[in-house]
Amino acid sequence: MFDFDIPRIPIGKAIEAIIDFLVAHCSGATNVFSDLMEAVIDIMVDGMLFMPPWLFILGIGAMAFAITRKTSVAALAILGLALIVNMGLWKATISTLALVLIATLVSILIAIPTGILAALNRTAYRLVMPILDFMQTMPAFVYLIPAIPFFGLGKVSAIFSTVIFSVPPAIRLTCLGIRQVPEELIEAADAFGSSPRQKLFKLQLPLATPTIMAGVNQTVMLALSMVVVAAMIGAKGLGGEVWKAIQRLQPGKGFEAGIGIVIVAMLLDRILQQLGAKNGKPEGGNA
Repeated sequence: MFDFDIPRIPIGKAIEAIIDFLVAHCSGATNVFSDLMEAVIDIMVDGMLFMPPWLFILGIGAMAFAITRKTSVAALAILGLALIVNMGLWKATISTLALVLIATLVSILIAIPTGILAALNRTAYRLVMPILDFMQTMPAFVYLIPAIPFFGLGKVSAIFSTVIFSVPPAIRLTCLGIRQVPEELIEAADAFGSSPRQKLFKLQLPLATPTIMAGVNQTVMLALSMVVVAAMIGAKGLGGEVWKAIQRLQPGKGFEAGIGIVIVAMLLDRILQQLGAKNGKPEGGNA
């Protein structure tokens, strides 16, 4: 009905120009980083594959019991991982686990300092929160696009996109945990002459630990889901098995890989939940 000749805002072209500029001027650094990260991933995967699967599984089961003190979680670890071996997905599972662990570690190293800064500085809070809103609402597949020009196809691009996708919950919950520390305790610490550093490390962070661990848990789950999506750009692992099953129309193979992903997710979730509960329990308190 209405025919208006409105000029189009060239948002896409501007983004492409920025990416092209960064690739042209930072390709040397990104190539070095990509090679280094690829070597770290290979060493980690080879180290985990060096152990016989049965020994690795027993070790994970013992670690799960030591952390959770629950035989059900240890049984889940042993039986679930044994099922993965039986389905012939052991190498793919180890590759996925290595990518998730590295991406989670990088995310935590970024998230906790950023969350602390946002909690303690109002200007940083107002700047960070809209960025997190933008990152959490952006579709996961979009994060694969800028990773490829910088790092090419493969595991490094998968980690790059996974970190961007999974870091917001850890930042948000770290900030939330510190900001939720009761004001009365802050005033008491000030009354006893505590420095800002002492308040942070002896009061705010210990009280915020359960909330921070909840953020870490969410980060791990998002990293696992993103690593699966990143199979589209050569991440391999269990996501690669799902992607191959889709391409070859093999629903059985796809469901087997999906079951492997569910087992890994459940195991990591149970262990991290118990770690959060332990860190949130007062010293000398009852379980």
